[in-house]
Amino acid sequence: MRQQRGDHAFTYAVDVVTDTSRGVTDRFRSMPMAGSAVVAGRSVADMARAATDLAALVLCGLAVGWSPNGSLGATLAAIGLLLLLRFALIWVGIYIGLLLRTPESATALFPLILPFAMIANTFVAPSLMPAWLGHAAEWNPMSATVAATRELFGNPGIGGETWAAGNPVLMAILWPAVLILIFFPPSVRRFQTISR
Repeated sequence: MRQQRGDHAFTYAVDVVTDTSRGVTDRFRSMPMAGSAVVAGRSVADMARAATDLAALVLCGLAVGWSPNGSLGATLAAIGLLLLLRFALIWVGIYIGLLLRTPESATALFPLILPFAMIANTFVAPSLMPAWLGHAAEWNPMSATVAATRELFGNPGIGGETWAAGNPVLMAILWPAVLILIFFPPSVRRFQTISR
């Protein structure tokens, strides 16, 4: 399995299609194991790596003076929401990677995935965007997680006009759950039936 270059669905798609094109996936499929074991194993390994990366990030933040203003429980919930979104995006990437045939075709998807990261409340308040773009940003799964973590860390949020913006913690749970329900089952089925 290749070293990943980032932490988003695009990266997972590239990694999965590279493994498939190099025959790694076929070798796993020839072993006597459940069809879900390989894709589930990949997601668990990526989550372990994500938890380690996030722990290092939090420790570095604490070392330079950052501190959450919320309770310990709220802080742990915020970290959990970050990992939950990561887990959902892993499954999106796995499914896309299993659909593609070459790493180059996965690379071509980058411009399609970029808006997901950029049309969000991460860097700019949706109220400062054109109305239609601001509403799209408020319904973005990433915006939900960003707003929820800000709220749980005890930092005032930027709010918004939509129901999603008013319920960020709930949306930060619902969006990943929906993405997992959409992409996990077909990922397992695709892995079981893939023929390259």
